[in-house]
Amino acid sequence: MGRWGRQSPVLDPPDPQPPPVPPRTFMRQSSITKIGNMLNTAININGAKKPQSNGEASWCFSQIKGALDDDVTDADIISCVEFNHDGELLATGDKGGRVVIFQRDPASKSANPRRGEYNVYSTFQSHEPEFDYLKSLEIEEKINKIRWLHQKNPVHFLLSTNDKTVKLWKVSERDKSFEGYNTKEENGLIRDPQNVTALRVPSVKQVPLMVEASPRRTFANAHTYHINSISVNSDQETFLSADDLRINLWHLEVVNQSYNIVDIKPTNMEELTEVITAAEFHPTECNVFVYSSSKGTIRLCDMRSAALCDRHSKQFEEPENPTNRSFFSEIISSISDVKLSNSGRYMISRDYLSIKVWDLHMETKPIETYPVHEYLRAKLCSLYENDCIFDKFECCWNGKDSSIMTGSYNNFFRVFDRNSKKDVTLEASRDIIKPKTVLKPRKVCTGGKRKKDEISVDCLDFNKKILHTAWHPEENIIAVAATNNLFIFQDKF
Repeated sequence: MGRWGRQSPVLDPPDPQPPPVPPRTFMRQSSITKIGNMLNTAININGAKKPQSNGEASWCFSQIKGALDDDVTDADIISCVEFNHDGELLATGDKGGRVVIFQRDPASKSANPRRGEYNVYSTFQSHEPEFDYLKSLEIEEKINKIRWLHQKNPVHFLLSTNDKTVKLWKVSERDKSFEGYNTKEENGLIRDPQNVTALRVPSVKQVPLMVEASPRRTFANAHTYHINSISVNSDQETFLSADDLRINLWHLEVVNQSYNIVDIKPTNMEELTEVITAAEFHPTECNVFVYSSSKGTIRLCDMRSAALCDRHSKQFEEPENPTNRSFFSEIISSISDVKLSNSGRYMISRDYLSIKVWDLHMETKPIETYPVHEYLRAKLCSLYENDCIFDKFECCWNGKDSSIMTGSYNNFFRVFDRNSKKDVTLEASRDIIKPKTVLKPRKVCTGGKRKKDEISVDCLDFNKKILHTAWHPEENIIAVAATNNLFIFQDKF
């Protein structure tokens, strides 16, 4: 047993047991579509009028990325969104295995007022479809998660993962080239030494700026089940990767071995009662991490207490209200995402119907609970039949830990202000991609007479859903993924 837990050589043959959660069936494309040009629709919002909102911030449309066609291919659907630590870069991953990086427009930062506008910076193919011949399983190229490393020099690094393999990517700029070599031609071919008749001093030539993305490390063959989370440690040297039953700890410089720090796989798979749904490191304490489960519990582990963290240090769980007990209780209590606050004092968890704020010093119950779409409780039966009840919604904090955001159906997303205890429902719609557009709050009518600006719960489109959101770490700029489109909004006071 190593310092960090059970050593897991990645060359060992995979576990022959079948995965506890069978993969969802879907239509695969016969080939990967070519990387298309991203539509960059920048809207000037300087003239937006200030709405009457009792001093609260309102949200304005800034940009939309992606084609506006109704015919959307499966490969173009956005599967993750992530700002880097200063908000200058915004990365998205899609089901086609591609990563698109956007860079903050310098002019938008110096404008008065500041605008949140991003331009395409780099696009590259991160993962390709693979086939596991041992299990006769197809491995999707879909990007499940993207995580940025802190920038230490002009080069950027990020981790991206699909179901089985994590990759470390280096993203760098190059605006110079060297020419006038003695031993090779300008096209790179080695010159015949007999043709070298004079000594030349190589010179530097200015070339148009190019952004290059190159794979630096590949962390593979360590997960039997599908990877659902990756998280970079605060020491910026290690990271964790979590699948349904295990969490592994990696060092960024070592690709041929990892350490198993959590293993909840029972000896008899028939005794399996829960799976891991998400995991994340503490933002400042390098020895602390949390992981959530399908039973609605969150466990906090300290790697100083034991190398193998099967025994947690704290367990956060709210007792179930007996009046809400139903056939679907276990399904809707499953936690789809957990995020620690920037301060490290709190964390948020998202289940199917609500989002909860926990104090790490109090395990018995959350300090705040916000219903996301409580009006769907009466429709759980139909949501179960169309599989929507298994959707995994993510959540995120703003930079000051004063607000939280998560998605819903009908391209709605919810923003909750923890100080004022007020919330708003907004819609990422193509109808608002016009200059000077302020987002109007949306309301859902559950019954009775419907007001003019309300939408009936029976009219919600469950094929349009906001699963992935991200909040700028320093400003009120949010990115919302709606199918194949990335909406960028900013506040307007």
